[in-house]
Amino acid sequence: MVIEIGRARRSRPSFSQCLDSGKFLKRVEGETAVAAFLGAPGTPTFFINGRLLVGAQPFEAFRAVIEHEQKRGRSKKEGRG
Repeated sequence: MVIEIGRARRSRPSFSQCLDSGKFLKRVEGETAVAAFLGAPGTPTFFINGRLLVGAQPFEAFRAVIEHEQKRGRSKKEGRG
């Protein structure tokens, strides 16, 4: 987690103070509980029309899921499924 500090452009003391304060603990715990309830095992996790896509995925993985969902939507609209 501390490695991410540089990316967020926050100083280490500022980050540590925030972490130690517990100010956002309930919010983080709540978000974690919602994610677990939805079946998201970690990050990154994506839901596309309810379909779970876990982990860092290449563009083609997203394209395949989206195209499948589009075809499925068209089939339902045309009464085939």
